Amino acid sequence: MKTGDILSGEIIDFSHEGNGVMKIQSFTVFASGGIIGDKVKVRINEVKKNYALASVIEIIEHSNDRVKFDFFVEESRAGIPLIEYNYNKQLEWKRNKVEMDLQKIASLQDVKVNETIGMDHPFRYRNHVQIPVGERDDNIVIGFYEQGTNHIIDMDTSILQPEVGDRIINIVRMWMKGHNIRPYNRKNKEGILRHIGIRVNKENEVMVILVSGSKKIPFVDKLICALQKENVVSIYQNINSVDSSIIYGREYIRLYGMDKLGDYIGKLEFQLSPNSFFQTNRKQTEVLYNKAIEYLELNKDDIVYDLFSGIGTISLFMAPYVKKVYGVEIVKKAIEDAWENAKLNNLHNVEFILGKTEDILQKFASEKKLGNKIILDPPRKGCVRKSLETIVKISPERIVYVSCNPSTMARDVKYLVDKGYEVVEVQPVDMFPHTGHIECVIGMQRKDT
Repeated sequence: MKTGDILSGEIIDFSHEGNGVMKIQSFTVFASGGIIGDKVKVRINEVKKNYALASVIEIIEHSNDRVKFDFFVEESRAGIPLIEYNYNKQLEWKRNKVEMDLQKIASLQDVKVNETIGMDHPFRYRNHVQIPVGERDDNIVIGFYEQGTNHIIDMDTSILQPEVGDRIINIVRMWMKGHNIRPYNRKNKEGILRHIGIRVNKENEVMVILVSGSKKIPFVDKLICALQKENVVSIYQNINSVDSSIIYGREYIRLYGMDKLGDYIGKLEFQLSPNSFFQTNRKQTEVLYNKAIEYLELNKDDIVYDLFSGIGTISLFMAPYVKKVYGVEIVKKAIEDAWENAKLNNLHNVEFILGKTEDILQKFASEKKLGNKIILDPPRKGCVRKSLETIVKISPERIVYVSCNPSTMARDVKYLVDKGYEVVEVQPVDMFPHTGHIECVIGMQRKDT
């Protein structure tokens, strides 16, 4: 097998990025552009030691689980690769992926993995998008990157975001064309605009973030005026001149409106800065948090550690049910936002601590400040071993592990099981419909409880 080869086969699985998985003479090929059950012809783009990367160039026979829509799905090659795969089948595949990882990696054969909780209307669910701006054949292109490339899929509309976001994209496009505003080229550092950030809250109010390569944006007053015709309540400029894939730079300048955008998860209100981390699927976040609370079996005597707590969303969600919550987070700005959100919601039994999870846990253990329940929501890479070791030393009655990566979750769960914990129940939640991403919450308890 070599680059440029044209080969045929059937897609039998998805990767975590949502690419199709094929086996050609027992060799794994990851192919973008197809779904499970498709018989396809692919072009090999790159050959590695253990696998190859390819693109589907022809669907020879369509999968029985392929669906059609009466709207534009060109962006599927970028943000939603599973869009044409039957949604119930997507939910089934995500549950099976969690179950298989727990069996293969954690050696857990009889764990209860519930059916994935999906959405009644799995479209326009993202409350925050960051849309690249580029140029092709002297034309402005605005849309998401095709998976694994720097190629922007030009689009007028996206079924990932609320409809007001579509209108904002087109306002920006018309402003750029009307005033000859060129996209930023990070290699030669010429041009102006490189990304559009759009946050939309529960009330359909919008914060727009214009990511530029330099401080000066010509005719920005004209753009501000045009955006005010929509429900835009805040506009920021973010300056990012770094030649990297990082979207937001460090410097923000408020150009119009409010400093922050208010939003809700359940009855809790949160004030969001332009760089605040906030779960992008508001509805499913509430589902996931309620499941986490159920698995922790919270009561008024509990002291809970919320590890990797971000801006304190789940800490505040748990606070009314317990004696005390300690949120631990390494990002200083997130800690500042967490304290502000606690005051906003009049919750006084929470404390947010800045530092590495493993260091703060060690401090808790040495000071005998022992929580009896722990919830952790680590990044994709999972927990470092030191954190898990200290969790075992603290010996909480119950642990809830929230994960966006079933493989690293299974690895960490195996360690906890080997050290005296058992898995009670596992609940996948579809936070990102039509993608290969899987969010999951696991309830664990100490075997002697």
